Amino acid sequence: MKKLRLILGDQLNAEHSWFRETDENVIYLMAEMRQETDYVKHHIQKVVAFFLAMRHFADGLRSKGHHVVYFEITDAKNPQELKKLVVQAIEKYKITKFEYLLADEFRLDEQLLSICQQISIPSQGFDTEHFYTSRMELSEFFEGKKMLLMENFYRYMRKKHHLLMDGALPLGNQWNFDADNRKKYKGEFTIPKAKNFHLQVDAVVDQLSNAAVVTFGNIDSADFSWPTSRAACVEVLDYFCDHLLVHFGDYEDAMHTNEKFLFHSRLSFAMNSKMLSPKEVIDRVIAHYHQNQNTISLSQVEGFVRQILGWREYIRGIYWKEMPQYAQKNALENHHTLPEFFWTGNTKMNCLHHAINQSLDEAYAHHIQRLMVIGNFTLLTQIHPDQVDAWYLGVYIDAIEWVEMPNTRGMSQYADGGIIATKPYVSSGSYINKMSNYCGSCAYNVKEKTTDMACPFNSLYWNFLDEKRDYFKKNPRMTMMLSLLQKMPAEELYAIKVKANHIIENMDAF
Repeated sequence: MKKLRLILGDQLNAEHSWFRETDENVIYLMAEMRQETDYVKHHIQKVVAFFLAMRHFADGLRSKGHHVVYFEITDAKNPQELKKLVVQAIEKYKITKFEYLLADEFRLDEQLLSICQQISIPSQGFDTEHFYTSRMELSEFFEGKKMLLMENFYRYMRKKHHLLMDGALPLGNQWNFDADNRKKYKGEFTIPKAKNFHLQVDAVVDQLSNAAVVTFGNIDSADFSWPTSRAACVEVLDYFCDHLLVHFGDYEDAMHTNEKFLFHSRLSFAMNSKMLSPKEVIDRVIAHYHQNQNTISLSQVEGFVRQILGWREYIRGIYWKEMPQYAQKNALENHHTLPEFFWTGNTKMNCLHHAINQSLDEAYAHHIQRLMVIGNFTLLTQIHPDQVDAWYLGVYIDAIEWVEMPNTRGMSQYADGGIIATKPYVSSGSYINKMSNYCGSCAYNVKEKTTDMACPFNSLYWNFLDEKRDYFKKNPRMTMMLSLLQKMPAEELYAIKVKANHIIENMDAF
């Protein structure tokens, strides 16, 4: 039997059982496709990183004796579309069975099922052997329950996999150290520079140009920083443990004008491409903690484990539970248009200026920049979630729909009506001022609401509460803020709404 095995660009798991033995009757198929570069406009660093990682992965398979057929983006014989790619290979190599790894994006899963129905040979899908959970494990865990609380799922995962546990109890007698993970960085520690691989990627950038692939964002093609091989990803993991983990938890929500990455690991691309597994990342971090308990506190480690074992697996479970309907959700009926400065970074709002320009320069921003600066602004200005989704999916190097959409449409934009978040993640400028030094050097005054130089977040926040008060009036977590809104003098609220609507109608002027 001659088998064709398809490997997608985010399925670079070198430890998969497929690769334990070589077989001359097995052909591995990989391709850089316009189908994938064009379904949304991507950051150029994202495309370059995935292509390089795929090429390194293919070379690694070949070095172990596997037969790999690989199409680069500019190959004349590249079909550029998944169905044509598979059919072409089946015919050329006289394949008698088609095998593939289960896709993590719903659109690709549906496409592969359709291809299998249309070809005339047997086909079979296999697990990627990457996640802690199966696709439907979260659905089974929450069956019959009204609230899909991540904390409940996280505790279940801790117990099931016996991570940071002391028998049946959580290590330190506490499940969650989130309250300890909210410090503002004031320069009290010197932060080691982020790991940089100084790659020259001119050849790939030229290929994208020759293929007329449309991208956005910035790239230094002579000094590319992202890891694009498994060995490099392991280096990033080791670097995080050795230099950054010690303060990660304390400052994971902090933002600073002079520090783009703070103590964050930047391992999300390595994991979402599957070059690293969540298990090996967590095991490495916990082992490092146990070896260094005199210098690293439990709160640093628990905060990191919660992001991966808890949030990452939870988000994936929500995606497969709720798709495809989830992609259409717009519970708050927001319909405004994304401003032009999301593509240029040209805004006088200092927090957005830093968070968006960093996203355009690095294809990366950490979770609070994504949630409480950029996402906060798009929700307060009531941008259509389709537009917010497309921007987040395109701009971030780690953005694959299964992880991006629930985080954006759900957590950030509350478009799912509360499936993920029990309240909308919105704030005035005060939260941004509390967690960053952005406001001190901003053109706007964080303490003012309606003056010409008032922080736009302030009027936008109260206007949003007023616009959506009927929707949230039965939400117990919104009671206090809606009560304050109710007590606000009518003339003050009127002035706030005038100011907010002026901002919404003229976003690119702010």
